[in-house]
Amino acid sequence: MVDFDMMDAERVMQFLFALRSKGVTDKRVLEAMEFIDRGLFVKGHFASRAYDDLPLPIACGQTISQPGVVGLMTQALKVRPRDKVLEVGTGSGYQAAILSQLARRVYTVDRHRRLVKEARRVFDRLDLTNITTIVGDGSFGLPDQAPFDRIVVTAAAEDPPGPLLAQLRTGGIMVVPVGQSDAVQRLIKVTKSEAGLEYEELAPVRFVPLVEGLGQD
Repeated sequence: MVDFDMMDAERVMQFLFALRSKGVTDKRVLEAMEFIDRGLFVKGHFASRAYDDLPLPIACGQTISQPGVVGLMTQALKVRPRDKVLEVGTGSGYQAAILSQLARRVYTVDRHRRLVKEARRVFDRLDLTNITTIVGDGSFGLPDQAPFDRIVVTAAAEDPPGPLLAQLRTGGIMVVPVGQSDAVQRLIKVTKSEAGLEYEELAPVRFVPLVEGLGQD
């Protein structure tokens, strides 16, 4: 079990209340977000803000998304216990850790080796053995592991990436922020069926852009 001793009872209640106020009502998602301590993924000067509903800077010019957005994205995925999930954009590792509580297997890929290394260190500390971390260009997905039941993208693309849609199993769901600038982005849920793709707009968001190629760190 994950040790959640960094958050006292009052802070946990405030944290969960903030999630519910943003529309996160799924019991399994709330339990996973209570179970996984966000404080383990926020370091340095911003550690004291780990439980606020705010995005915070992390290494490599990236951010850890605010808990409310993480909760909404996770809830929209409707992850089932036997699902295989792909996350594009490991970042701090917080989203993957939450998904690990809901899915059978989580594959998470990031273009920054440093972020993958640091996230893996936290996963090991929490004994999250169903997460596979990969350094790579996530915009092309992981063809060798496809198809995936669920795909979540934690960086904004101009359109839902075609290679990722191709790796989504029929009946699967992808959640991705879409927009050409950080001022105009929408969180989109894509459901793949035999009849085609169904798109649903969920909320306005702000994410770092999805960039092709590997990072320098």
